[in-house]
Amino acid sequence: MDKKPLLALASGTLGLGISEFVMMGLLPYVATAMNVSIPDAGHFISAYAIGVCVGAPLTTLVAFRRPLKGVLLCLTLVYALGNALAFASQSYAMMLVARFVSGLPHGAFFGVGSIVAERVGRGGRGTIAISIMNAGMTIANVVGVPLGTWLAVSLSWRSIFAIASSWGLLTLLALWRWVPWQEALPDTGLKGQFRFMRHASALYVIGATMFSNGAIFCWYSYILPQMNALAGLGDDWRTVLMVLAGLGMVVGNLVGGRLAVSRPAARVDMYEQLLAMVLLLAMFVFADVAVVAVMLMVALTGLLFSFSPAQQSLILKHSYGGKMMAAAFIQIAFNFGNAVGAYLGGIPIDAGLGFRFPALIGAGVMSVGVLCLWLYNRHEAGRAD
Repeated sequence: MDKKPLLALASGTLGLGISEFVMMGLLPYVATAMNVSIPDAGHFISAYAIGVCVGAPLTTLVAFRRPLKGVLLCLTLVYALGNALAFASQSYAMMLVARFVSGLPHGAFFGVGSIVAERVGRGGRGTIAISIMNAGMTIANVVGVPLGTWLAVSLSWRSIFAIASSWGLLTLLALWRWVPWQEALPDTGLKGQFRFMRHASALYVIGATMFSNGAIFCWYSYILPQMNALAGLGDDWRTVLMVLAGLGMVVGNLVGGRLAVSRPAARVDMYEQLLAMVLLLAMFVFADVAVVAVMLMVALTGLLFSFSPAQQSLILKHSYGGKMMAAAFIQIAFNFGNAVGAYLGGIPIDAGLGFRFPALIGAGVMSVGVLCLWLYNRHEAGRAD
C-alpha cells in the first residue's frame, strides 16, 4: 500500500481539524478584536459547522461526475481561501462568512478522501487506509488548540489562520504530486446518488454514526467544566487535558482501523459502542475522582475516533451507486450528532443537576447507536440466509 497518497490526505484532514477546533481556544481573543461578546463569538464555531453540513451534499451535487483528484484539489483551495479570509477579517460579519467558507470543504474532503483512500488501500486494507487519512484530524486535536492559544498570546490570533491557509497550499501541492489520478465514479445520475437511502443497512450505519458521536459529545462538550468542578483540576490543567484527549484520539483511530480489518466492521463498532456506554456510566459515577476521570476521558476520546474508520468503511460498502453522496451523509451524521449531543448534554446542566449528568445522558444516547448496529447485523444476517 503506497503511503504517500495517504499522507497527502492526512495533511488535508490535519489542516481541516486545526481550522475546526482552533476557534475554541481563540474565542476570548477574537471576541475582543471583533468587539462582540464571547457567546456571539461562539457563532464562529456554528458557522463552520453549518458550512460542513451545506458543503458536503452541495459538492456531491456539483462534482459527482468529475475526477476525484480534481475534486480534492478544488476543496483544498477553498479551505486555503477560507482561512485567508479569516486572517484578513475586520468585522463580525466578514468573520462569519470566512468561517462558513472554511467549513464548506470539510465534510466533502473527508467523503471524497475516504473513497480515494479505499481505492489506495487495495486488498482489503481500505479501512486501515481510511484510519491513516483520519489520523490528521486526531493530530489536530493534540496540537491545534494549544498551538492556536499560544500564538494568540505570543503573536496574534490571526497568525493561526495564516498558518492554516499556508498549510492548505502545501497540501494542495502534496495532493497534486502524490495522489494518483482518480477517475470519476460511475455516473448513476442525480437520482442514483440518493439510492442508498432506500436500503436499511445504510440507514442503520448513518444512525449508528450520529448517535455514537452525539453520545460522546453529550459529555465531551463539557469536559473542562466537569474536570474543574468535580475532579478539582483547575485552569492550569486545561492544555494537559486537551493534549491527553488528543493522544487518545490518535491511538483510538489507528487501533479502530486495524480491528475493523481483522474482524467484521459492524461487530467491532457495536462492541466498541457497548464499551463506550459502560465507560460513560463509569464517568457518571467516578467524575469526582481525578485519576479515574482522566483515564476514562482518554479511553472515551479514543473510542470516539475508533468508531470512525469502521463507519466510513461500512457506508461505502452500502452506497449502492452513490458513493460520494453516501460519504457526504456520513460526515453530516458526524457533525449533526456532535451538535445535538452538545445540546442534550447541556439540558441537565441548565436544570441545575451539575456536570456529572451529561455522561449519563450520553450513555442513554449511546444505547440507541448500539441498537442501530444490532439491527444492522440482524438485517445483514437475514440477507445472507
